[in-house]
Amino acid sequence: MASKAKKRNAKQARRSPAESRTAVPSSRRTVPLQLRWLAHARSGDKGDTANVGLIALEPEYYPILRREVTVARVGRHFKGMVSEVERYELPNLNALNFLLHGALGGGGTISLKTDAQGKVYSTALLRMEIPVPADVARMLAPALRGTRR
Repeated sequence: MASKAKKRNAKQARRSPAESRTAVPSSRRTVPLQLRWLAHARSGDKGDTANVGLIALEPEYYPILRREVTVARVGRHFKGMVSEVERYELPNLNALNFLLHGALGGGGTISLKTDAQGKVYSTALLRMEIPVPADVARMLAPALRGTRR
C-alpha cells in the first residue's frame, strides 16, 4: 500500500498545482451525459436565427465539447425545429457558437412562437446527451447522484 501511495504522490509532484486540480483522465469507455454537466450556454436571436454559445465549465472539457458537439449531432437534437446549423469554434474562450437557422418562425417581430427571441435554445442544447469518457463522468458523479445523467 505504501508504495502505491508513493507512486501517486510522485506523479502529483510532477504536475503543477493547477494541473493536479484540473487534469481530466482519459478513458476509452464512454457514457452518455447531458451537456449541462460540462458546459453552460447563452442564446439569443438575429432575425430568424437563434445564436447559442456553449462554454466549457472547465478548460479541460473543451476538447470533449469540440469533438462531440458536432453540427450533425446538434442538427439531430433540434430536428424539425431548425433548417440549418452552423458551428464556430472559439478556443480562446473554450467555447463553441452555433447558429440555428430557421429556428424562430421569421424572427422576433413577426413570429408567432412563444420564444421568438430564442432564449430557450440554450437550455434545450444543455439537455443534449453526448458520449463522455467514463472517468470524467465518475469525476462528476457526486453532482450526478440522485439524478438521471
